[in-house]
Amino acid sequence: MSAGTRKPMQFTGWHMLGVMVLFFGTIVGVNLFMATSAFRTWTGLVVQNSYVASQGFNERLAAQREIEALGWTPDLTYDGETLRFTLTAGTGLPLDIAGLTADIHRPVGVRGEQIVTLKTDGRGGYVVPVELADGVWNVQLRGEVPGYPEYEHYARLTVGGGA
Repeated sequence: MSAGTRKPMQFTGWHMLGVMVLFFGTIVGVNLFMATSAFRTWTGLVVQNSYVASQGFNERLAAQREIEALGWTPDLTYDGETLRFTLTAGTGLPLDIAGLTADIHRPVGVRGEQIVTLKTDGRGGYVVPVELADGVWNVQLRGEVPGYPEYEHYARLTVGGGA
């Protein structure tokens, strides 16, 4: 061999081993990261007992369809300090709701979860002062409208500009 000529590089078994270790190491690393993130942010608990919850599903679905047929219009707003809810009948008049509560939680995780009771504002609406950080919140409202089954309303709020 002359001084200006170099031997061409050969792809050996050691090179292939390195490629395989990097390839599968990346996949395993990403999977471990994703699994750890999921484990830390989600409790996995949706209902206490799924069998018991499933027993009343058809009745709850029928009750919800009955309420939808009445033409009630829910309106949930948050102005940065106060959560406000109004339920209007098909006639345009607000409905009375006894024991109205709101379960406020993040779509994923349990940080910031709170359950609050809304009080009447004297004008047909219901309010509660509450502090919500920027981001997305799920709100589950429950109450009793006289003469009807338990009323439930699910809504998603976006506070600030964040998600």
